[in-house]
Amino acid sequence: MKQVSNDNAANRSSYVGYVYHKGEEVFKKEVLNSLPAEWSKLHTEGYIHIHDLDAYGKTYNCLTFNLLQNFPYQLFDGLSENGKIIRVFGYFKTLFADMGNEQSGGMAFANFDNDLATIFANLGVKQSKHAEAIIAECIGDFIIWCSNTHTRMGQTSYYITLNIGLAENKFARFIAYALIDEFEKVGATAFKPNIVFKVVKGINRYPGDRNFDLFQKALLCSAKKMIPTFLLCDCASDEGVPPEKLSVMGCRTRVVDDLFGEKTAIGRGNIANISINLPRLALEVDRDFPNLEVMQKIAKVKEKWSGIADTVTEILVDRYHKVCACDANEFPVNRARQLWCIPFDNPQKVFAHGTLSIGFIGLSEMIEVLTGKRYYADEEAYCVAIDFVKFMRHYCDKQREELNLNFSLLATSGELISGRFSEMDKKMFSPDIDIFGKGFYTNSFHVNVDSGLSAREKLTKEGPFHLFANGGSISYIELNEAPIGNDEGLRELVEIAIAAGVRYLGINFPLDSCNNCQATGVFDCCPICGCKNITRIRRVSGYLEILDGFTPGKKNEVRTRTSN
Repeated sequence: MKQVSNDNAANRSSYVGYVYHKGEEVFKKEVLNSLPAEWSKLHTEGYIHIHDLDAYGKTYNCLTFNLLQNFPYQLFDGLSENGKIIRVFGYFKTLFADMGNEQSGGMAFANFDNDLATIFANLGVKQSKHAEAIIAECIGDFIIWCSNTHTRMGQTSYYITLNIGLAENKFARFIAYALIDEFEKVGATAFKPNIVFKVVKGINRYPGDRNFDLFQKALLCSAKKMIPTFLLCDCASDEGVPPEKLSVMGCRTRVVDDLFGEKTAIGRGNIANISINLPRLALEVDRDFPNLEVMQKIAKVKEKWSGIADTVTEILVDRYHKVCACDANEFPVNRARQLWCIPFDNPQKVFAHGTLSIGFIGLSEMIEVLTGKRYYADEEAYCVAIDFVKFMRHYCDKQREELNLNFSLLATSGELISGRFSEMDKKMFSPDIDIFGKGFYTNSFHVNVDSGLSAREKLTKEGPFHLFANGGSISYIELNEAPIGNDEGLRELVEIAIAAGVRYLGINFPLDSCNNCQATGVFDCCPICGCKNITRIRRVSGYLEILDGFTPGKKNEVRTRTSN
C-alpha cells in the first residue's frame, strides 16, 4: 500500500497505518479549529509548528522511565532462570508497545546496563556463561524487535533510547558489552534502538577508567554503524549533575532542571514543544525594513520573535493545563507501571515535573538573510547568532520564573519542518541571498551541512550553543565513509567536542547495504555481487532511518551534505 505521506521517516505502509493517518489528519484539523484563530493561524501560515498536534491536550510527549521504583518482580515468580531472563525482555517489549501508544514521543532507559543488572540480581539470576549466552541472545532479539516493529499507530516504529556506559559491576559491564556487541553483529539494516554511551571522566573516558574498554567498543561500533551516539556528561551544560541522572530521550531531548524536585531525567519527560520559524522573521524584516542597519534588523527580529513566543507560551500553557485536566484513568499503563518520578495518581502533579519547550529552526538562514553572511564564516555574524540564541534562552528562563513551569529552549530536529517551512517561505519571498535553492532549512543552530568546515572547526563553532539549548541539542560530524576500526580518531573527536561544550555528539556517514549479500559501504551497485537492490541508511534528526522514507526536505539535506 502506498504511504499517504512521509511526514515521518519511521513510517511503513499498512492498512491500519493508512486508516490511522487519514483519521489523524482530520483530528489535527479539528484541534486547529478548536484553538483561538490567532494560534492556529501561526501554525497554518508557517510561523510556528505545533508538534504532535494530534496529541494536543490528550497526552504528553516523551519519558525517561523510572524503571526500578515499581518493577513488577511478582510477574517472574516460579520461573526458571532462563524463563526469568526471557520474560524480562518480553516485558520490555510489552512496556514499550503499551507506553508507545499512550504518549506521542520517545521512551528511554537512563541506565540500561546498571538497571538491568539490578533487576536480574533481584530476580536471583546469577552471572554465568550460560546466563550470559541467554542474555546476549535476548538482547539481539530485542534489537531486531526495536528495528523491525512498526506497530505503533499501525505504521511507526517505537522511539526507544538505551543509555549505557556507567556500569558499576561485572554483570552491568557484561550487559553494556553485549548490547554493543549484538548491535554490531546483527547487521546494517538493524539500526534501532538508539544507543547512547555516556562519556564520563573517572568512569570510562580515559585509559585506566573501569569502563574505558566499553568506551572503546562503543567507538568501534559507532565507526561501523553510527550507533552508539555519545552523551558528553563532562560538558559545561551538564556540569554538576550526576551522570546517572542524565539521559537522552528520542533524538536529543534533555530534561534535567525541575522546579518541583531534584535535577534528574529519570521519571521525567517533555510535555509538549513548539518550534518557531526563524528565517520567516528575518525575511519579513529584510523585506519591510531594507534600509536598516544589521543590528537594527536584529532588534526588529527579536521584537517579532518575542511577540510570537508570547503566543507560543500561551499555547503551551493551554496544552499543559488540558493534559493536566485529564483523568488518571486515561493513562492506564502509566498508572499500572508507575514510571514517572512520583505516583501517577494526579496528572497535574505528575506533569508539573515535565518540560514545555520552545524550539527553533533555521538560525543559519536567519543570520544569512540579515547579515549577508553565513554565521560560521564571519566573526561578527557568529556573535549575532550566539546573542540571539542567548536571547531566546533568557526568554524561556523568564517564562519559567514567572509562570512557575519548567520552560526550556529546544534546538529542534525539524524532520518535517525543515522542508515545510522552506517551501512555504519560498512562495512568499525573493531575498537577495538564495536560502531556498537547497530545499530545506538547517536544523536548530547547526552550521550549514555544506559548510566545508573541518570536524574541529564545526564542533568549535556549534559547541557554545549547547549551553543555551537546555531542552535538548546535538552536533554531528559528517564523514565520507565509515571510519571502520578508527576508534582513536573518533575518541579524538569526542575530546574536541567536550572541550567545545558539545553536550551530545553523533557521527554521520553514508551507509549502504546490499539486500542480496549484505555487503556494506557506499555504492549504487554492490561491488561484491553486482546487485542494485540497496538499502541506504542515513541519520535523520537523531535517529537512523532508510533514506527512501525521508521527508522531501531531509532528502534535499542528504544530497547537500559534505564531509567535515
